[in-house]
Amino acid sequence: MSLVRVHEFILLRDEGNWQSSPEWLETDREIREAAATVVWPPGAKEFSINPTPQGNGVKPIKEAFLLSLSGQGWRTEQRVKILDRGSPGKIDALKDYPDGTTFVVEWETGNVSSSHRALNKIVVAMKEENIQGGALIVPRRQGLYKYVTDRIGNEEELRPYFALWAESTLGTGLLGIYVIDYDKTDPGVPLISKGTDGRALV
Repeated sequence: MSLVRVHEFILLRDEGNWQSSPEWLETDREIREAAATVVWPPGAKEFSINPTPQGNGVKPIKEAFLLSLSGQGWRTEQRVKILDRGSPGKIDALKDYPDGTTFVVEWETGNVSSSHRALNKIVVAMKEENIQGGALIVPRRQGLYKYVTDRIGNEEELRPYFALWAESTLGTGLLGIYVIDYDKTDPGVPLISKGTDGRALV
């Protein structure tokens, strides 16, 4: 059984049929496995969420996910210059390939405007050929979204703009969105704090 599970992967752009490459297959597997290590409550074998509207924090889920990626050799929370002009701030996670290219992952903890900025940042970095590709991770609107921090970015609010990103001219690589969800709701489990203690979730 999956834990924090990937409900859907939305492929926005694939230049050079990169989705069938061994590099992408490994990257996708590691992202899904990292999501599947996140459990709640601590010590459980699955991810159950207290169905209190807007009652749970999302940062501990993100931190637990990044902890798992770090264990698979990813660099996490790094200040890396992926844009030719300006600094995008910290990148949540980066996977370095043997040929010197990089894939980036951003986990959304802000509102939908933050999601737009994250995807635009990845698109520009791909245009400038500074990264091989990137993905944004957001909660499912009809699932996890309802029970975490209010107004967090989600796939439903981004859908009207998919065509814009899909039609972008990019270098070789892949742009996508992972939509995550819980295993089940359980009013008996504690709320996830709105802090950063992700270690308790793995």
